[in-house]
Amino acid sequence: MSEKKATRVAYGEALLELAAENDKVVVLDADLSHATMTLNFSQQYPDRFFNCGIAECNMIDIAAGMSTMGYIPFASTFAIFGTGRAYEMVRNSVAYPHFNVKLAMTHAGITVGEDGGSHQTFEDMALMRVIPGMTVICPCDANEAKRAVKAAAAMDGPVYLRFARAASYVFEEEMPFEIGKANVLRDGTDGVIFAIGLMVKPALDAAAAMAEEGKNIAVVNVHTLKPLDTETVLAYAQKCGKVMTIEEHSIIGGLGDAVASTLIGNGCFGFRKVGINDLFGQSGTSNDVLDEYGLSDAKILAQVKDFFG
Repeated sequence: MSEKKATRVAYGEALLELAAENDKVVVLDADLSHATMTLNFSQQYPDRFFNCGIAECNMIDIAAGMSTMGYIPFASTFAIFGTGRAYEMVRNSVAYPHFNVKLAMTHAGITVGEDGGSHQTFEDMALMRVIPGMTVICPCDANEAKRAVKAAAAMDGPVYLRFARAASYVFEEEMPFEIGKANVLRDGTDGVIFAIGLMVKPALDAAAAMAEEGKNIAVVNVHTLKPLDTETVLAYAQKCGKVMTIEEHSIIGGLGDAVASTLIGNGCFGFRKVGINDLFGQSGTSNDVLDEYGLSDAKILAQVKDFFG
């Protein structure tokens, strides 16, 4: 791993590639195109870009209407606004009729950093996961983000795509991407870590450190929170016995709860959820807030050693 690129940047690049291939792809934005990285799309395809202003609820309803005309709308804003302020429209105008709208939200999680607690959403995946028929995807790096955008465009139905503000490591070896199919990045028998989004890289680093101490910890990239790859979750939990989940999201309603729900009644496991512990965010650099909430590389390693050691 060498290059760093934000998943939101990859989202903007993927839109341009999609637009060249499919004239039904349109983009809507809530006056944040410089931040959501839809600006280049707006400049190259002005007739297919719609700035809806600071009116997220209207934007979602417009996207819903456009989907009924055969278009593939990508509606973009910050995750806090797209999943929070516009929740009713997402639920009733998009998901309830199962319209083909792609909700591509950036600046999710704690790595928004200096924007502070009002903009750091830890509950977005939980809100989207609970909506019937909603697909929920959180890529681990820029390459996976591109593949996720293209896979979302190819499928029929509503999709929530979660992107980060901060630049993150890009894996040198590209991973296969299939909606609903987790990727096993490291095999092991002494325990398994299920990680999502930006937490995949520190999970792998922690597993590598554990290997030096004689512990073989498996790492699984769960890029699709819903539908969850329950087959892989069950197989590795039963194989390893001890299960940890790591997410840049609340431990309520996210990856940890999804994995736990899968395991209930299917065996006896050691289990630990690592994420945001029922708290709001606060302002600081990405690295500082990650450390404050126990999600820095060092603090994740400490938890991994404590649990699996």
